[in-house]
Amino acid sequence: MSAKSLTLFDLAPGKELLGLYTIRRAHRQGGMSTTFEVQDKRRDAVCEVQVFPSALFENADQGREFADSLKAWTRVDSPHVLRARDVHVTEDGSILYVTDMPAGGSLREWLRVHPVSDAATVIELGSQLLAGLSAVHAAGLVHGDIKPHTIQVEDGKRFGAVLTDGGITPGLWTAKHLGDKTALIGTPFYAPIEQFGGESPNVQSDVYNVATVLCEAATGTIPWRGKSFIEVFQSKLEKRPPTMRSRAPKVEVPAELEKAIAGGLMADKGERYATAEDFRKRLLAAKEG
Repeated sequence: MSAKSLTLFDLAPGKELLGLYTIRRAHRQGGMSTTFEVQDKRRDAVCEVQVFPSALFENADQGREFADSLKAWTRVDSPHVLRARDVHVTEDGSILYVTDMPAGGSLREWLRVHPVSDAATVIELGSQLLAGLSAVHAAGLVHGDIKPHTIQVEDGKRFGAVLTDGGITPGLWTAKHLGDKTALIGTPFYAPIEQFGGESPNVQSDVYNVATVLCEAATGTIPWRGKSFIEVFQSKLEKRPPTMRSRAPKVEVPAELEKAIAGGLMADKGERYATAEDFRKRLLAAKEG
């Protein structure tokens, strides 16, 4: 759907987008986009609209290609993946990505309050994320940048986790025609070693992302030592991840849970779980053990 060009004036609270959405407030902001809480006038529902400015793209064709990649996410139906509703392209080439409004807050915020989680919570978190990831992969898609900032959680009667911002990283990668070998797109602390060499995200990199998140939830720290890009890279060259005890000596993690998570953290992607569902089953087996 084509629409008029956007200006900063159009993105203020109370303004309407396309005559379909009324902006309520700015919700969150990333390096590539700004997200707004809006009222969807057609569905009488609160949604998110993520705005990707035309300046991200070299030309209109790149923008349309990125929009098409986002439209594919409307096929994903899982309670653990934020539901994509619509994609709009403005006359100036900006992209509006409409999703349901996520409940709760980011996992990053939750981890600040709960820096170390018990085994049951880690397994529940992982099981939900991997169930959502299975639905993503079944649709022929990959998330590409799973980390605590792209996971929303509700800590109520039942822990609830939802993947957000799915497909944005690989969608931009493809639209910009970066090829198979280029600079790392994603987050170095959560990305597997092959992405440091420029490989595009795939099923095994998504598995690695989730395993890193679960290690952090279980121990209060990521598996990899180092503060700089180079230090993290060198740490990830090891064939197997360091033990959780070596990273968090005061934290007791059940051996079977550590083994389950380690299976997603292997440096060689061929040694990781073949599918998200394989990883989920291994996690659930650790719970039974």
